[in-house]
Amino acid sequence: MLEILYEDESYVAVNKPNGLLVHRTRIAEEKKEFALQMLRDQLGYQVYAAHRLDRGTSGVLLFAKNPKSVAPIVNAFEEKQVNKVYYAIVRGYTPEKDTIDSPIRPDKDHKHKAPQDAVTHYERLSTVELPIPVGRYSTARYSLVKVQPETGRMHQIRKHFAHIRHYIVGDKRHGDWRHNQMFRERLESPYMLLHSATLAFAHPVHGGITELKAPLPQHFQRLCLQFGWEDMLQNENLVMGSFLESGMM
Repeated sequence: MLEILYEDESYVAVNKPNGLLVHRTRIAEEKKEFALQMLRDQLGYQVYAAHRLDRGTSGVLLFAKNPKSVAPIVNAFEEKQVNKVYYAIVRGYTPEKDTIDSPIRPDKDHKHKAPQDAVTHYERLSTVELPIPVGRYSTARYSLVKVQPETGRMHQIRKHFAHIRHYIVGDKRHGDWRHNQMFRERLESPYMLLHSATLAFAHPVHGGITELKAPLPQHFQRLCLQFGWEDMLQNENLVMGSFLESGMM
């Protein structure tokens, strides 16, 4: 049963858990459950994905409820008219604020395609140093970052933080296996720590700004509390609330 964050006559948004694919894909043919199928069965009618989230990413996932509602919201994503906010825990102490402007190279299956322009803005919210040796270091440092991707390339956030060597914890493909292993074994956290917290856009039907929010998963919240980041959780309003709307009427 997927947690529904928002629903109107045209759109429905859910809080996608880590590990769930949006739709069927040949790279994960062994998977039997997909968000698209689960939501269709839950609601009793067909839905249409408005965008995608990586399998390991949790958070706001938006669907259209009928074919005519698909194009306007897909175009809004393509035209950079959707404001997206993510949170991630990454290796090391990042700069306080920065923009990563680096083209994204296609994955192996699309080698023939040219690199695509990609821009990611982020700010560091909190840091922690754990007395746990990882690799050749006697302690392990991490940052909690708030991320706002300007473009929407595949694996953009994951690749960009790998590019600046502040790998997202739990990212098996683009991350650092040593830190992933430590989180899995010492902190009981086998998940990728990347969460899509907010989507905000001008509603194609009503015209007002619709803001959809997904609370952090419990395991993500637990780590934040364990690292002493309670104030940050409150400041960012990450524990409570599901959606807010303004200007809809």
